[in-house]
Amino acid sequence: MKNAIQPTSNDWILIGEFVKRSGVAASALRFYEDQGLLGSQRNTSGRRQFARSDLRRVAFIRAAQTVGLSLDQIRSALSSLPEARTPNHKDWVRLSSAWRPMINQRIVELTRLRDQLESCIGCGCLSLTKCALYNPGDLAARKGTGARYLLGDQPAGG
Repeated sequence: MKNAIQPTSNDWILIGEFVKRSGVAASALRFYEDQGLLGSQRNTSGRRQFARSDLRRVAFIRAAQTVGLSLDQIRSALSSLPEARTPNHKDWVRLSSAWRPMINQRIVELTRLRDQLESCIGCGCLSLTKCALYNPGDLAARKGTGARYLLGDQPAGG
């Protein structure tokens, strides 16, 4: 994390306490750090510590993951903040509004999947030539690559 505002000595929390407060495993915190989403420093004893304000940063990361953002998307969102600061309410409103179309599209795709799963399970055959979920090599293949029915194409005669 570049250009981050440096907390004062009272604003640091040792990793064990940070784990308890954030509800995130130490291994996940180290992973977030490796991915450039979070920063830490070592105290005089060599123990890893995090800025107290990073509790909110970790909550932001977890919330963004919950709505399905990739680590690259989260990193991009965090890098849009001045001086690598922790997101505040205004930031959350701006960033989450930008995610709304992606989330709405995911809801449409999941609804379509849910509705097609019922017919697939109902047929019982799971045939590669008849299945509405997976059918390479049949007529749907002429419509393009990928799972055509999941992408919204209709089966012939349907």
